[in-house]
Amino acid sequence: MQSSGRAQPQAEGRAFTFAFEKINGKPMPLSDFKGRVLLVVNTASFCGFTGQYEGLQTLWQTYKDRGLTVIGVPSNDFYQESGDAAEIANFCKGTFGVTFPLTAKYSVTGANAHPFYQWANSAAGKKGSVGWNFHKFLISADGKLVAYFPTNMTPTSKSVIAAIEAELAKREKS
Repeated sequence: MQSSGRAQPQAEGRAFTFAFEKINGKPMPLSDFKGRVLLVVNTASFCGFTGQYEGLQTLWQTYKDRGLTVIGVPSNDFYQESGDAAEIANFCKGTFGVTFPLTAKYSVTGANAHPFYQWANSAAGKKGSVGWNFHKFLISADGKLVAYFPTNMTPTSKSVIAAIEAELAKREKS
């Protein structure tokens, strides 16, 4: 299992300048989450790692009141998210009880990647950029990309939880 990586400093502090569209079509500017720690994860409904939705929901339930927001970003970049918005939302809610925010479906790799993912992939470098579904980017309360976690690192792994708790502790001190 790979350990988490630290982001390269050249693209820090910009996360809250980006905006997504919610899965229901309404705007989701990340500036609405300024001051909160974000875990942004590209997701897919038909992937061997889809069970990670359960761990993401656990993180959301456990830490949302302390300032963590989990954001799921459905993507078909790896041909494992073919559904439309309603199908994705129904699958996530019905199968895993997902209540954390989900965005519309976006590309997360390459030239057509959503601007957030262009920034995060650049900041993380080649080793830390999205290589598959359920890649996780941890954003500090001041908008810096502070860590990334590969697909095979579960949301409730010790490394992910330790990084989240460290960022929440910094947030609580400020």
